[in-house]
Amino acid sequence: MARSALSTTFGASRPLIGVTTRLSEEDNFYLRRYYAEAVEAAGGAPVYIPLIPNREYLSALCERLDGLALSGSNSDLDPIYYGEEPHQKLGPVIPERDEADLILLEIAEKRAMPVLGICFGMQSLNVARGGSLIQDLASQTPGAIKHEQGKVINRPSHHIKIEADSPLARMAGGETARVNSSHHQAVNRVGRDLRVIARAPDGVIEAVVDTRPDRFALGVQWHPEIGWEKDKLSQAIFREFIEAARKFGS
Repeated sequence: MARSALSTTFGASRPLIGVTTRLSEEDNFYLRRYYAEAVEAAGGAPVYIPLIPNREYLSALCERLDGLALSGSNSDLDPIYYGEEPHQKLGPVIPERDEADLILLEIAEKRAMPVLGICFGMQSLNVARGGSLIQDLASQTPGAIKHEQGKVINRPSHHIKIEADSPLARMAGGETARVNSSHHQAVNRVGRDLRVIARAPDGVIEAVVDTRPDRFALGVQWHPEIGWEKDKLSQAIFREFIEAARKFGS
């Protein structure tokens, strides 16, 4: 596959990575600095994607990208996309974010483009593959631990158990890790071509990976973009993603 003209301008070692933004109540597209910094530090060239759910625009943009990173969000995915009515504890829904994510994932799937889904981004990945979500962990999951971390967002707050033969175990250098969790929803029914590779102590799904050997799609329920400077697992996640994007774009 020929490298895009934009990617070439950043040099062969800098794959172009699209990162989805958020939409504020004041109608601003925005995103915290950590995503771009983590992608750049791992060798990528980050580009923030405005949440304009226009298929023609997003297709034209994706033709120039080597990888797609789906960021977290302070909103919840509309349960209409997985055939459910809204739970009493469903948080705010931002249609532009939902629509843009799902269109981008459809395009990425057709192009076989590497995808990294973080928190909300992992949930979008699962729903795009036909899966569903737990709409509120505290009220729908008996025995759930605290998954909404609060203000200290870079502190690893709970353990995860990682599947021994998974790429995440290789990245972590073992079968356990502590992660900085901040979510009230989680994967329920797992989508097609996805495999669960990590769970929290309460059984909540914390990571999924694409089952196809010729694809890179990784979803993590925590925030490796925050505190990556001191966390080896976070660094490994971004390195693997950027390397997959580099190979895709070469």
